[in-house]
Amino acid sequence: MAGEASQLQDAPEPVTVSTTVVVIGAGPAGMTLATLLQHSGVPCVVLERRSRDHVAQRQRAGIVETRAVRMFDSWGLADRVLGGIPYDGILEIRVDGRSHLVSDRDGSDGPVARLCPQQVLVQKLTETFLEGGGDLRFEAADVSLHDLTGDRATVRYRTPDGTSHTLTCDFVAGCDGDRGVSRTAVPNGALTAHAFDHGIGWLTVLADAPPPAHPLLATGPHGFAAHFPRGPHASRYYLQCPPDDTPDDWPEQRVWEALRTRLGDPALGSGPITDREVFRLRSLVHDPMRHGRLFLVGDAAHIVSPMGGKGMNLALYDADLLARAVRDFVRDGDDTALDTYSARCLRRVWNDQEFSHWLTRTLHDAGDADPFLRHLARARLDRLFHSPAAARAFAELMTGLDPNGGAVTVQEPSGGLSARGAD
Repeated sequence: MAGEASQLQDAPEPVTVSTTVVVIGAGPAGMTLATLLQHSGVPCVVLERRSRDHVAQRQRAGIVETRAVRMFDSWGLADRVLGGIPYDGILEIRVDGRSHLVSDRDGSDGPVARLCPQQVLVQKLTETFLEGGGDLRFEAADVSLHDLTGDRATVRYRTPDGTSHTLTCDFVAGCDGDRGVSRTAVPNGALTAHAFDHGIGWLTVLADAPPPAHPLLATGPHGFAAHFPRGPHASRYYLQCPPDDTPDDWPEQRVWEALRTRLGDPALGSGPITDREVFRLRSLVHDPMRHGRLFLVGDAAHIVSPMGGKGMNLALYDADLLARAVRDFVRDGDDTALDTYSARCLRRVWNDQEFSHWLTRTLHDAGDADPFLRHLARARLDRLFHSPAAARAFAELMTGLDPNGGAVTVQEPSGGLSARGAD
């Protein structure tokens, strides 16, 4: 009994802190939101279950689209948080080895997209947040969410030394991805999940090999492949494969042979492969993106197949809308943007899901699909290559810019309808 009493006496005292927003997850969504909240003078605490080194080294592809670059610029943060290199707006699409250059420039003035891996963006956001005095807590274990429909939400977690912490807050931002704790804190039946499996696998390969002149997508009778720059001397490759394949099914020689064949480039330079994995292309949308004081942001609310590069950009869009909504509430007591957050986000989510699905099906069906589907897909590509109107629509979707100003229809409590701006 004396030993047990001594252990209880030595246990760290629980710590309770009050703040405005608790952000769960320090990826692109979480760190963008936290940095924008900090820029707005809104107190927040960020919890991340992994170590800082793990987060900084987590390799993910990424193009920060034109809309997102201009979003950071509107906050006065673009020069501080955006790394990578400006994207020249030229995308190369090869069909049976024949090259077609497609521009995603829509003719508008202003900053353009950047080729910026996720880890570079997250590192710069993290540095900016911490240098501004931000409260970012890595290695937060056993995170749990409580009282989400009460007057104040509660978040509990434990530090590596065993200390229990309790955070009380006005809002919780679930930015911890598809498998995080945030969405699981929502009661069953409160969200509707819309899921779709594309039935396609991709082998993704990172190699120390010369990058292409332009991001490259290729299709042909042997299947789909892609080649993207990841720095001055590094490349990311994608190869269509059966979704149940494993990296062991793709030794280096097979990888390079398949890339040279599918990209239509027998002289494609090779290099040491530093990483490879296989994943299934899938899409998922949870509706609504809010439960009480919990707001879902990024992958916690939606997964989009990687074609078109919309996943990270949707997360940045969510973070921007939520930061502005919280700022309006804290500064002016206006909860309008909070109440319409889910509807405004989901409008863009479904728009980008449709574009990603269209591009996924087009480039995969144009290769080795059923002949009828292959002819349909190639007709779409032919229209893209030769119709100025189709090219303009493609550019609009790639840049993420919305010429309609983002109006969204929302349901009023009285049952009437009104249109509010999405931005």
